[in-house]
Amino acid sequence: MNAASSERLAQARAWLRQDPDPSTRDELAGIITRAASGDAAATADLDDRFATRLAFGTAGLRGALGAGSNRMNRVLVAQAAAGFAGYLLQRTQGTPTVVIGYDGRRNSRQFAEDSAELFAGAGLRAILLPRLLPTPVLAFAVRHLEADAGVMVTASHNPPNDNGYKVYLGGADGGSQIVSPADAEIAAHIQRVADAGDVSLLPRSTAYEIADEDVVDAYVSTTAAIAHAPYGVQEMRWVYTAMHGVGWETFSRVVKAAGYPAPRVVDEQRDPDATFRTVAFPNPEEPGAMDLAFARARAVDAEFIIANDPDADRLAIAVPDAGVEGGWRRLAGNEVGLLLGWRAAKAAQEAGAVEGASLACSLVSSPGLGAIAEAYGLDFHETLTGFKWISRAPGAVFGFEEALGYLVNPGTVRDKDGISAAVALLGMAADARVRGTTIAGLLDELGAEIGHYASGQVAVRVEDLAIIANTMISLRAEPPASFGTRRVATVDDLSRAAGGMPSGDVLRYRLADGSRVVIRPSGTEPKLKVYIDVRADSAAEAGTAVAELEAAVRELLAERR
Repeated sequence: MNAASSERLAQARAWLRQDPDPSTRDELAGIITRAASGDAAATADLDDRFATRLAFGTAGLRGALGAGSNRMNRVLVAQAAAGFAGYLLQRTQGTPTVVIGYDGRRNSRQFAEDSAELFAGAGLRAILLPRLLPTPVLAFAVRHLEADAGVMVTASHNPPNDNGYKVYLGGADGGSQIVSPADAEIAAHIQRVADAGDVSLLPRSTAYEIADEDVVDAYVSTTAAIAHAPYGVQEMRWVYTAMHGVGWETFSRVVKAAGYPAPRVVDEQRDPDATFRTVAFPNPEEPGAMDLAFARARAVDAEFIIANDPDADRLAIAVPDAGVEGGWRRLAGNEVGLLLGWRAAKAAQEAGAVEGASLACSLVSSPGLGAIAEAYGLDFHETLTGFKWISRAPGAVFGFEEALGYLVNPGTVRDKDGISAAVALLGMAADARVRGTTIAGLLDELGAEIGHYASGQVAVRVEDLAIIANTMISLRAEPPASFGTRRVATVDDLSRAAGGMPSGDVLRYRLADGSRVVIRPSGTEPKLKVYIDVRADSAAEAGTAVAELEAAVRELLAERR
């Protein structure tokens, strides 16, 4: 056995000695035994688990469950909690307060309870939410309880074997997710804890609080107030799915409090299920994920479908469409975002609150939101991707990103919230119904007002991340002159953005016909993502233009890989 293998075994054994979880201890002990006997596969497995550690960034932690520093487990979570506690103690005068929430994924409750004990042991006031709840309830609780910070244990819509650790800051940060430099500062504290060794020596205390139900009640009443049901919609038929997540209990209470008729529920997906047994991937954007909802909608002759992702921070909407197979179509995130942005703009105008108010979206989301802002006299802000940026846009009364995330109630929840967005959409659907139209009809009305915007996306998944880096290098070295027959007018390289502009590894191409193509590496998956936006005089023309640009993008990327 060479020196590197011996060192890796010593590292794994040190990890094993501090692991409080019998399942990951057994898992790691077996790998160590096989690697020590010369098993090449086990040795490679140890390298994968220990050659690096899950990086703590602005999205917190997220990764597959398992033993090792490059997995989500109780040792890694203990290091993260102790490091975050050290950061909060350093930046807060007095005793910091931190709220902890968790969803229905494997180990979520255990990770949350470990965190509460470690926060309390470090001298913080730790408040654990009373049961598994949606991510937006945790984001709400940070502000409602005037806490200094919040932690949500969730991996949102990731695969079943993933979990994560999402961090919020109160005070001047207003309950938003962390941004730089807080991420690096927290990561440095976590690394110091990891370098110190055995997490079993960290002080723990069971003297943490369990939040009163009043917190959930306050979220329900505040969210219901976003859009109370108008008179005459009690016969409205709609379908809801929680996608095996934690949305149903809270959302059903909000629906009742707001006065809407109860939905027909996709029963197989109503309750939390960490295996997500009816879907290949628990994300409403993924092909097949909403098939059961479509079937339920056909059976009850529904008018529309509302879906949340597993932690209920995202919203998907589907409408009847005779032109597609199965008769139902999920709206693109940009379509829903423009509808909700239109709603917010009209509300601001009617309230006489336009001055200083703004609409905000990520730079890869539909530029149609800017057209709405201009039409209604509001400011408009484009940000980097992620609600940590969108929620910080000055004066924002609404914000969204195309990946089904919507910020409709920034006064109380500074993060995407699939439940409050669903209530806002219910209000729009109900008002439309009273006027004799539908959600699809609202899209037509908006298109007639600002033009018909359509969007497309191309995603290239890779095994080797170097392919993505090399493609971006190639595109910068030799910028494309056109996409198909559409000439490129200007190129913005946001890695060299001017001060005050969003900056990142993003290439934005503005085409001569007014279309836009944006290319960037994914921040969470091994993908190169391309976003296409067009504006046309009709929905049909816009759809044709998107299809042509998608084909041109695929051809270009095939050449540059």
